[in-house]
Amino acid sequence: MIVLAALLLAGSAAAATPAWHDSLDWQGKRAAVSASSEGGYVLHGPFGQRDIPAAASSVATAGPLFDGLYAMAQDDLKQDSVTAIRDDAFDHGQAIPCDCFETGEKWHYVWTRDLAYSVDLGLWRFDPARSRNGLLFKLSGVRAKNVPQGLYPMQDTGSGGSWPVSTDRIVWFLAARHLLDDKAFADNVWRALNDTLAQDREYAFDAHFGLYRGETSFLDWREQTYPGWTKDNVVFIAQSFALSTNVLHYEALRLAARMAAQRGDNRATRYATQADALKAAINTHFWRAARGMYMGYIGGDGLPVEAYDLLGLSLAVTSGVADAQRARSSLAHYPAWPAGSPVIWPERADQPIYHNRAIWPFVSAYALRAARKVDDPALIAFEIESIMRGAALAGSNMENYELATQATHVDDAKLSGPVVDSPRQLWSVAGYLDMVTEGVFGLTDDGRVVPKIPVSLVPMLFGARQRITLQLPDRRITLVRPEAVRGNLLIADAARHTGNHTTVTLKAIMVPTAPLRTDAPMYAPATPVAPTVARAGDSWRVDADGARGVLYVDGERFGKPGARWTLPASPARRCLRVTRLGEDGIESLPSRQTCMGDVTSLSGSWPRAWTAPIVGRFRVRLDYDNDHGPINTGITAAVKRLAVRCGNAPAQTYPMVMPHSVGEQASTFADFDIGTIGAHCTFAVEQGFNMSDLAHFAHYTGGAGGSAGPLNAARIGTLHIANMATVTPAAVGQPTR
Repeated sequence: MIVLAALLLAGSAAAATPAWHDSLDWQGKRAAVSASSEGGYVLHGPFGQRDIPAAASSVATAGPLFDGLYAMAQDDLKQDSVTAIRDDAFDHGQAIPCDCFETGEKWHYVWTRDLAYSVDLGLWRFDPARSRNGLLFKLSGVRAKNVPQGLYPMQDTGSGGSWPVSTDRIVWFLAARHLLDDKAFADNVWRALNDTLAQDREYAFDAHFGLYRGETSFLDWREQTYPGWTKDNVVFIAQSFALSTNVLHYEALRLAARMAAQRGDNRATRYATQADALKAAINTHFWRAARGMYMGYIGGDGLPVEAYDLLGLSLAVTSGVADAQRARSSLAHYPAWPAGSPVIWPERADQPIYHNRAIWPFVSAYALRAARKVDDPALIAFEIESIMRGAALAGSNMENYELATQATHVDDAKLSGPVVDSPRQLWSVAGYLDMVTEGVFGLTDDGRVVPKIPVSLVPMLFGARQRITLQLPDRRITLVRPEAVRGNLLIADAARHTGNHTTVTLKAIMVPTAPLRTDAPMYAPATPVAPTVARAGDSWRVDADGARGVLYVDGERFGKPGARWTLPASPARRCLRVTRLGEDGIESLPSRQTCMGDVTSLSGSWPRAWTAPIVGRFRVRLDYDNDHGPINTGITAAVKRLAVRCGNAPAQTYPMVMPHSVGEQASTFADFDIGTIGAHCTFAVEQGFNMSDLAHFAHYTGGAGGSAGPLNAARIGTLHIANMATVTPAAVGQPTR
């Protein structure tokens, strides 16, 4: 098992923390910057040479390396600033006029999450008009006539046919909140915010858990992050809950509460109440006390999953979802490799390098923000150096880097990667700019200057200088070092404002800081196969494939790790999964499920009828086939509403999601309650909403549901109803060998 301590030896050249005045060395590679005669810079590195022109915004520090890389980020941004965009899946690859940002050298389109994170990381400050244009390009009305109208950010093509398998389009509002000084734009934001929150409440919110369903934000290459078996079936993902996406919904609800209050709208209290409830639910369900961190996602039945992601964790910290203690604990327990922080942990030994075994600079920028939030000088310095090193050695702000080497490509047979790695990736460019403006100079979103500079970076930034300066188009910030530097963090002592020039005198303080976690195992154990179940008298015998299995019954851990367990027989439906416990105590991702217990199956024409045999909770799902697109892309996840009417009780209506499938499989499930024995129930399928209903997707020519018109359909087969009588796993037996 590779551990971080071993990798530290490989990165020993960086362990000495050089001043990085005009060059840096890393694992036998060197990058150096010098000033050019034209007022710009020349960067030499393993990639060759790059001439960097002078930029509109500049920094003056002790280090040409720091100053030159800031200019390079602006040059990358200039190249990303376009008048037209294109993608093979839209308008047959023809150019689409748009004064906006393209996503990178290899990505010539605008995607909702890429743009939104980029704007939130400060592009709103550098080019507000282009930022607004891009956000408006990703906003759409409805073209279908048989569904409620509204204004919505688009969930781009993705897993199983897009929304609501993936629900992180809500990140659009994280960016839009910075640009509300334009009244027309703010009015669009307000309308879209109300429409989107209402729609997600109807189709993605689970009242039982108090959480929003959907895939992890940005981590959308299924088998890189989720169990490998989701490659061909993403229903588990559609049913699950992700930390990142729930924090983004929390931020959107807070924005809605603020905007409603500003407009005197009586929905302000409701939005604030929903935000508070969501924050509490996140802390209840995602916190894994034994690890001291938030899990990246959990199963649709609450199944805890040994998977952590840096973006979700950082957003939990910066949003305030995590209190001070949990914020500091999460950052202290998340692993740090010598080259930087991985975007997921543990890594997957059977997956190529992309999200897996990788550093993504924009995520490092959010981790830097989180480190600033908890005043952690060691982590602040670590993320700043990682962002700088990657850009310097690659000669551009790359999409991602291999975890151990920070290289743009590593040969590792079928695991080689990063599989895709684009220069001037927009959110990496934004992350670099944010590292300088906020990470070093302390310029916050509200215009305050709150520097938090690790003393370890003073030689690089100040050298023998007394002051360093950031010159933006509309303001100038100067930081003045203290006479004596005793402590580990420089913060503001006094500030003076002269016109658009802010001068901040710093002081050194000593703050508690935890050492970076460098002893974590790299890989999780391989995911086991589904458990087998056999009837043994009045019991069920459950067997795992191999020893050190961990059994979960309906999302709850059962007994002790082992290879065999005994459960009492019951007509109630129970679904079992196993994980494998590694020697280092890390669990694998969960297996497919094996379910047992009585199920009633209904087929034929709609509505379908059934008589309830007992009082209690029941679970319903549909067999279906959706062949309107591949598993990894498209906009035609079938989304329906199942209306359940039992006796004289009010109808209960539930969303049923049927993503793209390979043949027939089961839909997402819904739980409903029955209060009367013998109640006569009917089930009817009603039309729902999917991304193909949006007007903008008339430009989609890469698959079904686009230019040919909206498509929200699947071949629906048998309806299955299972008794979900509550059984406490700890009370129903003990594991046996």
